[in-house]
Amino acid sequence: MNTFDRIYEVVRKIPRGRVASYGQVAALAGNPRWSRVVGYALHVNPDPDGIPCYRVVTKEGGLSEAFAFGGINMQRELLERDGVEFDENGRVVMAKYRWEPMPWEV
Repeated sequence: MNTFDRIYEVVRKIPRGRVASYGQVAALAGNPRWSRVVGYALHVNPDPDGIPCYRVVTKEGGLSEAFAFGGINMQRELLERDGVEFDENGRVVMAKYRWEPMPWEV
């Protein structure tokens, strides 16, 4: 399995109503230093319906300016549809919505 496939496998597991940071996805995919690679992989997501890349945000809950499938406003809209809330700075409330997978989930 190549690096991008490992990343996509992790992102597919992020449940509705939860988000993960780029670094978190990188670590779960096998290398905590792959944060930028996660960004590259999500930018060329081959299956946006099956790989919910909009659920990946910065460690502070920030949205991607370069969100590949409709821009930052679309990422926020998709997250809001999932029930995710934002603070007054437009960031995801990470303390409430960060995905904390159980060991058997990853």
